[in-house]
Amino acid sequence: MADVSFAQAVGNIVAMKSEILQALWETFLMVGLSTILATVLGTILGVCLYVTANPQLLYNRALNRLAEHVVNLMRAFPFVILMIAMIPVTRAIVGTTIGPLATSLILTVSGTFYFARLVEQNLREVPRGIIEAATSMGAKPSTIITKVLLNEARAGMVSSITVLAIGLLSYSAAAGMIGGGGLGDLAIRYGYYRYQTEVIVFIVAILVILVIIMQGLGNALARHLDKR
Repeated sequence: MADVSFAQAVGNIVAMKSEILQALWETFLMVGLSTILATVLGTILGVCLYVTANPQLLYNRALNRLAEHVVNLMRAFPFVILMIAMIPVTRAIVGTTIGPLATSLILTVSGTFYFARLVEQNLREVPRGIIEAATSMGAKPSTIITKVLLNEARAGMVSSITVLAIGLLSYSAAAGMIGGGGLGDLAIRYGYYRYQTEVIVFIVAILVILVIIMQGLGNALARHLDKR
C-alpha cells in the first residue's frame, strides 16, 4: 500500500463495491446459519453433558464420559485441519467443498462442540437450591431443564451465543483459504495474491466494526435478561 496513494486506495475499494457487498452477504450467511445451527445442537449437547453428570437429574456416568470424550476430541481439532478433514463430508452432504454453504457446515460442526461447553458452564452457574426446590415440588427432569435451568441461565446463554458468533466470524474469514467465500476469501484473493494491501485493511476494519456491533448487542440483551 506504500506505493499507492490514499486516493488510489479509496478508488480501488470503490471499484470493488459489488464484490465487497457480495462477500459481506456471504459472511452474514455463513455466520448466521452456522450460529443458529451450532446454538441448537450445542445446547442439546451441553444440556446432555450437564444432566448426565448431575445426580438430581438424569445421571448416567457412561453416557457422560462418552459425551465428554467426543467434545474434547472435536474441540482439539484446529479449525484449518478440521476444514481439510471434513472435505469428503461436505462434498457428500452439500455437493461441493467450496462456497458459503459448505463452509457453514464446517463452522456448525466446530461451533457445536465449542458452544456445548459454554452451555454446560452456564448451567453449572444455576444455584443448586433452585433445582432442589423444583425437584421437591415434583417437577420432572424435562420440566426442570426447560423451565428452570435454561430459563435461569438465559442471560449467560446470550453472552455465550455472542462469543460463539464472534468466534465463527473469525473462523469464516480463515475459511477463505480454501475458497469458503466471504470477506476472508476476498482479502486473500485481492489483498494477498494481488498485493492490494488496502483491501486487507478495509476488510479488517469491516470485521472490527462487526465484532463491536455484535458484542454491543449481545451485552445489551444479556443485561436486559439478567434479573439478578
